[in-house]
Amino acid sequence: MPEVVGRQYKEILKKYLETHSEEDLYVGQQFSRRFIEKEIAPEDVISIHKNALLQLHPTLQDEVWDSLDFLIEMMIHYGLTLREHQSLIRKQEAIQMEMDVATKVQDTLLKTKMPNVSGLDIGFISQPAKQMNGDYVYFLNQEQESGVAVADVIGKGLPAALCMSMIKFGMDGLPDENTSPQNVLSILNRIVEKSVDDSMFVSMFYGKYNAKNTTFSYASAGHEPALHFDSKAEAFSELDAKGLLLGVKPDSAYEERSVVLKDGDFIVMMTDGVTETRTADGFIDMNTIQNLLYEVKDKTAQGMAEHVYQKLSDIQNYQLTDDFTIVIFKKEPEQV
Repeated sequence: MPEVVGRQYKEILKKYLETHSEEDLYVGQQFSRRFIEKEIAPEDVISIHKNALLQLHPTLQDEVWDSLDFLIEMMIHYGLTLREHQSLIRKQEAIQMEMDVATKVQDTLLKTKMPNVSGLDIGFISQPAKQMNGDYVYFLNQEQESGVAVADVIGKGLPAALCMSMIKFGMDGLPDENTSPQNVLSILNRIVEKSVDDSMFVSMFYGKYNAKNTTFSYASAGHEPALHFDSKAEAFSELDAKGLLLGVKPDSAYEERSVVLKDGDFIVMMTDGVTETRTADGFIDMNTIQNLLYEVKDKTAQGMAEHVYQKLSDIQNYQLTDDFTIVIFKKEPEQV
């Protein structure tokens, strides 16, 4: 078959060299498709051209033939590189398709229902830095109580997504009679320790609001401290509790603490994508976050969360370096 293609190419080349017309050039351009159809390598195309030219003008100077030999050698390497590049593109496209499917599955599996508890206003944003989200927010809904887990997998991509799915199903199976923060983290810790690779850990802050006594109880598994805003004192304090990351030790114990919320008080739970926001001058400090929250302390919880997200995104030129998650529980005045 290359011989047939070579003869056809020679006739096209001959005619173009005689006429130099746009029409004959167009015929040559269209004929290039034959090379692609027959999977003829770039170096072989040069060889076909050289052979055709040798038959049409055998008396050309040696430098012409030497230059074509040089071009053939270059095209051999070019062809190998091109095929490797095309192979990588196909693999990347296949991986991207898998990531798209995994992202849709993650969105479906990790959906959570926003609680509706009297006297509590809730707002949250969870925005991945890349396609897959390594942060997770999950709400536990009970009558007069609302629990929330804010988690961050130390790891990215599909492994982190699978780990989050496992935690979600673990929380779905929690016993209704004992969802204290201390007990929730203990149960999840045993699940993670048994099921997750040793190189992957999970930080989690779990809090529960009780509408009857307006108490917010909480525990932490190596997670970022939450912030408590006292509306009367107009001051922030950190809510920290001792506890190892999930998955480190099967018998880890988790400290549980609590704080009473008054009207206008709010709790802010975050991942390190918020607290470790990077600017041109370095990382922001907690005072920056507190000031942003204070600016909008009279807004709804969702409005506050969106304000912090927009401001911190802006100072990063809207290029998140880490997954961004913030959850706000705000105590509303009781309806009379």
